[in-house]
Amino acid sequence: MSRELTIALAKGRVLDETLPLLARAGIEPTDDLSTSRKLVFATNHDHIKLVLIRSADVPTYVQYGAADLGVSGKDVLAEHGGEGLYERVDLKIAPCKMMTAGYADRPLPRTRLKVATKYPQITRQFFLEQGRQVELIKLYGSMELAPVVGLADIIVDLVDTGNTLKANGLTPLEHIMDISSRLIINRASLKMKNQPIKNLVNIIETAVE
Repeated sequence: MSRELTIALAKGRVLDETLPLLARAGIEPTDDLSTSRKLVFATNHDHIKLVLIRSADVPTYVQYGAADLGVSGKDVLAEHGGEGLYERVDLKIAPCKMMTAGYADRPLPRTRLKVATKYPQITRQFFLEQGRQVELIKLYGSMELAPVVGLADIIVDLVDTGNTLKANGLTPLEHIMDISSRLIINRASLKMKNQPIKNLVNIIETAVE
């Protein structure tokens, strides 16, 4: 039975905070992930390799077994739905909040509220639970621009410092969920490679603590 484990990592801020955590767990890539153009990386453990992909794709790679484990933000997992994988450890890295945001001094329409977001599933569910009808506008970036140019009444996005919102005259309004990065595991891999995965999870849990 293969002991080899593949861990999917997300590019960007999550990666910057994941690598020191893995280092504390004794796992280090043999190349510099920030400068190399490679997407698959060997580590100082013969049986562990890392793959570097877009954050939105991490749950999909883990779900379909292209990676045994992955590190993904709770926002990405909630939007994905978590099918075919276990959310195993809260790594307590890359913390922020998902919130609605808009103009504090502008009354919102009672019907057909227009909401711009790159998280349509989470947003739909949030407003559905409140019994509010909304028109969703899916965007992939520059979310803060939508209310400024009249495309949407409010946005749903991640808020860290809130400086970008402030710079565009917007303010956080309603809290939807707290976000941090999670260690996720493919269900089939957990059965087939149970002991190597359990060993790795234990090491990572210790590094988190």
